[in-house]
Amino acid sequence: MIVIENASSFSPTYGRCVATIGKFDGVHLGHQLILEQLRAQARELKLPALVVVIEPHPEEFFAGPDGDCPARLMDRREKLRLLGEYGVDYCLVLRFDEQMSRTSAEEYIRSILVEGLDVAALIIGDDFRFGYRRAGDFALLERKGREFGFAVHRTLVRELEGNRVSSTLLRQNLAHGDFAMAERLLGRPYAIRGTVARGEQLGARLGYPTCNIELRRHRIPLHGIYACEVNMDGDTYPAAVSIGYRPTVTDAGKPVLEAHLLDFDGVLYGKTIEVIFRQKIRGEEKFASLEELKQQIGADAKQARRILTGAAN
Repeated sequence: MIVIENASSFSPTYGRCVATIGKFDGVHLGHQLILEQLRAQARELKLPALVVVIEPHPEEFFAGPDGDCPARLMDRREKLRLLGEYGVDYCLVLRFDEQMSRTSAEEYIRSILVEGLDVAALIIGDDFRFGYRRAGDFALLERKGREFGFAVHRTLVRELEGNRVSSTLLRQNLAHGDFAMAERLLGRPYAIRGTVARGEQLGARLGYPTCNIELRRHRIPLHGIYACEVNMDGDTYPAAVSIGYRPTVTDAGKPVLEAHLLDFDGVLYGKTIEVIFRQKIRGEEKFASLEELKQQIGADAKQARRILTGAAN
């Protein structure tokens, strides 16, 4: 998949396309159905399939650094990786900033969809809103499609147990620790991938070394201690994983994922790992001392082993 950062560079280089637009947070079964629809239409027209992803999410932009907004299910890198795996030919990363937020719906269509991408067909939800003050809608796209010569198709909707599969539904199940339902909504286990960074070595000093992943997200979908499986270099290890803000050792800062691999002894800095969440052990807690934290980490590690391997100790 080829990633493009500027819409105006697409059409002069690659020609026309079939496109869809969205945040695609999670790339869940609902998104996957839209991608199937996109690829089918692209094959029919013998054109490439293109996804426009909006970064950052508009809710994140308007919330600002300290505001409230929906938790992000995955970062941009993981999203692009999955879109490529699901057969997308091109991805335009559309930067949402102050200028974009003030772009009228008509200018959005003209500059991005027509002059930039030269879309032959657009697959979009009938509840899609865009442009300044969200003035653009499906009806406007249909009218402008007839004017500029592109077709507009409604996205298909996937349901599970009578509920529409959505990022909101996925966030709700993750918040409740229902990883089995999250897996059904995704078509794969919920996981976080990232590159191991050097931390403060606190875990090692306490006797429980961890590999750390910085979570570059406005809000995280999980908080607490979890029994997980960690995939690395083709091998899988049981792990006790903390995700959150480390309240015992810091009062602020960025969220971090810390994974203590139960059956591994080695250096992981710079390696890419995939952390698969299986069961919640407990919520985040602030302990009175590092000794209390150390004892709790030991108990968490034992609990994670019992959950993942059935071990007696």
